[in-house]
Amino acid sequence: MAATVAGTNPAPAGKQPLWTQLYVQVLVAITAGALIGYFWPQTGEALKPLGDAFIKLVKMIIAPVIFLTVVTGIAGMRDLGKVGGVALKAFAYFFVVSSFALVVGLTVANVIQPGAGMNIDPATLDAEAVKGYAAKSHDMTVVGFLMDVIPTSVVGAFVDGNILQVLFFAIPFGIAMTMMGDRAAPVLNVLNATAEAFFKLVAIFMRAAPIGAFGAFAFTVGKYGIASIVSLAALVGTFYATSILFVLVVLGAIAALNGFSILKLLRYLKEELLLVLGTSSSESALPSLLEKLERAGAEKSVVGLVVPTGYSFNLDGTNIYMTLAAMFIAQALGIDLSLEQQLLLLAVAMLSSKGAAGVTGAGFITLAATLQVVPTVPLAGMALILGVDRFMSECRAVTNFIGNAVATLVVARWEGQLDREKLAAALDGHSGPLAAQPVETDSD
Repeated sequence: MAATVAGTNPAPAGKQPLWTQLYVQVLVAITAGALIGYFWPQTGEALKPLGDAFIKLVKMIIAPVIFLTVVTGIAGMRDLGKVGGVALKAFAYFFVVSSFALVVGLTVANVIQPGAGMNIDPATLDAEAVKGYAAKSHDMTVVGFLMDVIPTSVVGAFVDGNILQVLFFAIPFGIAMTMMGDRAAPVLNVLNATAEAFFKLVAIFMRAAPIGAFGAFAFTVGKYGIASIVSLAALVGTFYATSILFVLVVLGAIAALNGFSILKLLRYLKEELLLVLGTSSSESALPSLLEKLERAGAEKSVVGLVVPTGYSFNLDGTNIYMTLAAMFIAQALGIDLSLEQQLLLLAVAMLSSKGAAGVTGAGFITLAATLQVVPTVPLAGMALILGVDRFMSECRAVTNFIGNAVATLVVARWEGQLDREKLAAALDGHSGPLAAQPVETDSD
């Protein structure tokens, strides 16, 4: 029996007081954090440990949660061909949609031209401010990435918390258990019980989500200030508007073609979306997303494969940001890129964005890697957006999160592993508390 996260999505409004709803608590916490960061910036900065501590709590259990979800999902399948089919369809979806996100960012930058007219002298830029990011981007080679996917040891994958390394171990382990047949039943029962314990632990940690969101948002506003947004309002506004349109139009169309509403999905995931917004980290809501997608009717094996790989390879928000930010820097510096140069920028971004898998702070680091291959735009230009990158990272994280939720439901539908009745009930808010919705597996 699959585990459930009790308490992260209470019964429909009206059955419980509004203040007990997690999304309300997180929304209030974000608002309070923003006010403290604005009026008392030093206090806001001092609250940073609250956000860091919460994210560390969640990251502490991400590796075992992913391992248990993937292994029990695959081990419960009788046809190993389905595993390959899910992986192939998932990566096809990732490549097409994430690459389209790059094109959207490039197109919007050409139409809106948020950096035009700034006429900044490249000689006045502080190259030292982005030197650290440039150094990290040198490690993003294809060979280096592939070698990093393989953990130095089984334990090392869990110690480092590297999602790709955990997947690299979990997938063949699940396949090996499937090949064992009935002899693997005792181990599978233990893993299922362990998974249930971990998801209950997630429910306990989620009670601290408002505190984490409060501290993280207070720090962001206190450290970087609202004034930094005003000075680069054209870029920040364009990025947020583009991301919103991408979610509603592009992902909305994909959702509609696959039989569900993007708006209802956003409502269903409102607690997680606010948590991601408040903490500026999509990982903070990953365990809850795994459970909610299962509850919405997606087969456990599909959820276990698509969500973790999507967190590394399906970064729609990051991709929009990369081409839009690169073009903004060029426009602000008065550099007129030809069509050929823009296509080169797009091609490099397509490759470097895939190499960003598993890299912390991937958005800014990947942008650095892209600009180093396209010398027309000086790397020092990244100093222009360094001050507002934190505010844009929140939008990147939310867009990435939504993109992976849509991708999982779509792949599940392609595989015939999506229960339409459960999906409709969940999106309409009629599925009740999470704890009341256990998901049966073939092994029970």
